[in-house]
Amino acid sequence: MEAREPVSLLKGAENVAATWPDEPMRFTRDDIDPFLLWCVKKSASDITFQTDRPAYTEVNGVLYPATYRPLDAADMAAVLEKLYGPEAAARLAGGHDLDVSYEIRPDRYSRTRFRVNITAVLSKGRDSAQATLRVLPGEPPSMTDLGIEEEIARAWATRQGIVIITGPTGSGKTTLLAAGCRMLLERPRGCGKMLTYEAPIEYVYDSIKSPRSLVAQTEIPRHLPTFAAGVRNALRRKPEIILVGEARDRETINAAIEAAQTGHAVYTTTHTLGVAATVQRMITVYDMAEREERALALMEALRMIVTQALVPRVGGQGRVGVREWMVFPGEVREKLMDMPFVNWPVEIARMVPFYGRAMEASAEAALEAGLIDRTSYLHLSAATGAIA
Repeated sequence: MEAREPVSLLKGAENVAATWPDEPMRFTRDDIDPFLLWCVKKSASDITFQTDRPAYTEVNGVLYPATYRPLDAADMAAVLEKLYGPEAAARLAGGHDLDVSYEIRPDRYSRTRFRVNITAVLSKGRDSAQATLRVLPGEPPSMTDLGIEEEIARAWATRQGIVIITGPTGSGKTTLLAAGCRMLLERPRGCGKMLTYEAPIEYVYDSIKSPRSLVAQTEIPRHLPTFAAGVRNALRRKPEIILVGEARDRETINAAIEAAQTGHAVYTTTHTLGVAATVQRMITVYDMAEREERALALMEALRMIVTQALVPRVGGQGRVGVREWMVFPGEVREKLMDMPFVNWPVEIARMVPFYGRAMEASAEAALEAGLIDRTSYLHLSAATGAIA
């Protein structure tokens, strides 16, 4: 048998030594976990399975083939059943993409977790699938790890009310929420009962020592059908903290406001750009006849909004989080509730520098610190948090 070349010399799909050395002739359910663990050992951040293509890993932003043989329909069937279950093919055929988390426990003391998206695709003229796995960190980062401003950290812990994290897809909203939850758990007196509703669950808190806290994580739609159903469920379980993965519809926003008004601290995300735009977006999900009432309820519950954008770091080593935020103390909420809600966006935009920091100011600080280049600065300054 011909000897393999050293891995360091290998480039391209034709080099067998760059691929999984234990690759089987046919993938079965039992092969998936060993293959994924091998990819993680190779420092892959993402792993992709696609019909009629080799499996690929992404290392430092570059794709590398991880199997020598393209995966056929039978291989993909094994992958989908292992990652999601026997109903995966039927749900894909019904026009749904699938978002789940996946976990491997090599032994009782360690775990490796992935965020999984499975989407139907067309390959060689027939319906096929692509499964993309993102390797998740073993534990949530701290606020210090993320370089979160002290003003945000100080305002994070609220006895009741809503804290909203906003930004475009891929801007690190979930990671920021996880860091905030870790901070609450690591307080000397913990945080009591924390319930999270996520789609999927990305970070777990098993490794965070917090004897005076109890965390229960629920995955949508695996355990409950919707985020709104999750908040209604939480109100029957007497938590101190409720984390709602995303508040994007009127039912979920209503439920989050109700939870905040009944003495809970609610943390959630939404896909908006900027503090003022977030308030406007959450009001406009309602019909005109009910907007004023719901706007006042939202403002009564609001405690802080943080918009985050991730932009390339100078030198190409990762990305930098740049944030706009505003805290809503009692006097701010009262002032806004005394004026027509249609005037709120303009007034909030004026208030941001006094009760937080505008995105342009944060971008300018990052530019002066040498963290981002001028192009990124101009892009952030042109529209609050806008990422093309």
